[in-house]
Amino acid sequence: MAEAAHLTGKVPSRARDPRLDFFRGLALMMIFIDHVPGQFYENLTTRNFGFSDAAEGFVFMSGTATAIAYGPRLKDGLNFQALRKIWGRAWQLYIVHLFITACALAIFAAGILYFGGNQLLLKNGMGTLLKTPLEFLIGTVTLTNQLSYVNILPLYSVLLLTAPFTIILALRKPKLAIAISAVIWMLAGYFQINFPTYPSKAGWFLNPFSWQLIFVLGIFTGLNMRAGERFVPVKRSLIIISGLYLAFAAFDLQSQTSMEILGSTIVKLKEAGIPAFAIDFMKPYATGPRLLHIMALVYILSLPWIVPKVAASRYADPIRIAGKHSLPIFALGTILAFVGQAIKTAHETNFFEDTLIIFGGIAIMIGFAYSREWLAQNEKASTGPAGGGKAQEVAEPPVAANLIPFKQKLAS
Repeated sequence: MAEAAHLTGKVPSRARDPRLDFFRGLALMMIFIDHVPGQFYENLTTRNFGFSDAAEGFVFMSGTATAIAYGPRLKDGLNFQALRKIWGRAWQLYIVHLFITACALAIFAAGILYFGGNQLLLKNGMGTLLKTPLEFLIGTVTLTNQLSYVNILPLYSVLLLTAPFTIILALRKPKLAIAISAVIWMLAGYFQINFPTYPSKAGWFLNPFSWQLIFVLGIFTGLNMRAGERFVPVKRSLIIISGLYLAFAAFDLQSQTSMEILGSTIVKLKEAGIPAFAIDFMKPYATGPRLLHIMALVYILSLPWIVPKVAASRYADPIRIAGKHSLPIFALGTILAFVGQAIKTAHETNFFEDTLIIFGGIAIMIGFAYSREWLAQNEKASTGPAGGGKAQEVAEPPVAANLIPFKQKLAS
């Protein structure tokens, strides 16, 4: 069965797709590396070879995971149990975000008090805390003030609040769901509509009105995966177009001449009246080049030949297990990144020390992931029928059967 899945690109509806955990794990590692600026290894992450980065990948896969987890619960419409699960997850993300923020502040405070890292006062929005501490606290609790590098979970929380309605619309009227999402993205980009911030007036760094399109595309991918199908079919023309775009993006970011030419071309196009959101590289608005890049990258990585085998191999276990426990690993990685920033600010590190920071952090993340997996396996064993705990619930009908109407509507 596993071999057939690799050849056809379909995943058994009751199986956990190893690609999702594998690429989530990779995204978590790259986010950690990128969040410790000023060291060699940040030059090796995907943001140096494409217009999108690990953040777009994480949000896309979050949408995919949301659809896989909650799609069957919403197949018959909105219900309290589904809302409780999804909104409960949003609340959990909010609490974890506040915990990460508190840890980050404590880490920076320790670096300033005990290690002479006074420059930390100028990093990651700490200046707001010094100038307007009361407003800083209000903004932190209301998500209108976010430290730098702590932007993803607030976005994810907001997107989860709308996820039940998005999933239901996607199941019943998929084309309308995509159209609405695309229109919201265009309006947000054209009119620069964003969530408010306080006390500053800058707007969210990851604008939910714009990034929701990436999340929605992930939802459609997840619903199709649960139905045992692909969202976008395998076609030679799409493979060629996607591959060429990815190659162009990688070349452009590695060529100063190409970047200058592309930059001047974009300026001329904007002067000619082309909206900036369609051609510029503004991350807050998930602009056209970034959006196309993550779509092309996901398409190429989803092809049913080499990647599924790599993701499912035993050598990928550490990364895959980290991706399986994405929330605690993300929280730990973010905290470790702030530790790394504090060390590098208080002490001028060399290549060897940077290597210890990066690979030591990754080792801690993977070790923590294995401990979480061990605890999960033991809990599962102790609560099963053989362990004397409560009996397992009756399994749902096959998921592919549950979502057949969705496949028919999407094809119509």
